[in-house]
Amino acid sequence: MSYIAITMRAGAAQTDLLIAQLSELKYEGFEEQPDTLIAYIPATDFDEAALQQQLEAYGVTYTKETILPVNWNALWESNFQPVQVDNFCGIRAEFHPPFDPQPAYEIIITPKMAFGTGHHATTASMIKLMEPLDFKGKKVFDFGTGTGILAILAEMMGADTADAIDYDEWSVNNTLENIAANGMNKVKVWQADNLEAITGKYDILLANINYNILLKFMGDMGHLLVPGGKLLLSGILPTDEENIAAAAVSKGFIMEKRIEKDNWLALQFSVPDSK
Repeated sequence: MSYIAITMRAGAAQTDLLIAQLSELKYEGFEEQPDTLIAYIPATDFDEAALQQQLEAYGVTYTKETILPVNWNALWESNFQPVQVDNFCGIRAEFHPPFDPQPAYEIIITPKMAFGTGHHATTASMIKLMEPLDFKGKKVFDFGTGTGILAILAEMMGADTADAIDYDEWSVNNTLENIAANGMNKVKVWQADNLEAITGKYDILLANINYNILLKFMGDMGHLLVPGGKLLLSGILPTDEENIAAAAVSKGFIMEKRIEKDNWLALQFSVPDSK
């Protein structure tokens, strides 16, 4: 099958939004480079008018190239490199050798079309926020799980339950593969794009999504957390911090910590014990 490669000049502030929106137009793979995003779509699914309409809103220009049939697994393997977040967590593919020296936790990820390898600042910062928290025996919810990396790490850190959802079927299937690759048995994942059917209560909620989704579901996330629960958020630009913080405070959250990396923020909030 032939593919169309669309190369766009896009900064860090635009890349995540473009990936999310182009995924809805049936783009199946993305390659991030400094100030550049390359998106791949089967030639039979390519709709140039829809692409132009999407990119005009961001003022993004593009070039187009037809790619003849290619071994995508080999291409991915040649580009994906292991990543380590301090001495705490290492993320690698199955074909990479184990880390030496070993970090506290080592996760095997085969991301395919899904987001979340630890390379992006949002995922790495979420991992850093998780490091000092006590997950032992806790119930954890991962909203927008991507590759499942954060839910998998939560189980490795001792979580009793790690429930995860994503709106994208690719992500759900990829998370199932990554759960198996890491021998996890407490991570459960299913496809959903909202929190309406979630009735349980959780000690820790992880949400590495985007600004608009975080704002929309701030109240719902609050209802899922027990008194004293922790809310970890990322996918936030520094310019949006004030609005996110105000929305969280309006729902009763207390701001505890922030991490900024590569022009992206991760924020930690807590629910008062007297909720």
